[in-house]
Amino acid sequence: MHRVITAKPLTGYRLHLTFADGTAGEVDLSGIAFSGGIFDPLRDPQYFGRVTVNDDTWTIEWPNGADVCPDVLYKLATAHAGEPIPAK
Repeated sequence: MHRVITAKPLTGYRLHLTFADGTAGEVDLSGIAFSGGIFDPLRDPQYFGRVTVNDDTWTIEWPNGADVCPDVLYKLATAHAGEPIPAK
């Protein structure tokens, strides 16, 4: 499992992430932000910007408990840099 060590909010529902192995990249989470459910609050750019890194789960999370698997984030940061995640 990959470990996220830093997450910096950018414009447009994007984050710049750094992983424990030194890999860094941007991910576009606009698809997740508009996918509904627990991710609804992420539509608000100010709320989206409240992202933190949870040191116990090694991934990003928001105050309401919404999170994204660190392996998914790693794949997006390395293979799909800059492309949005399609909403389900």
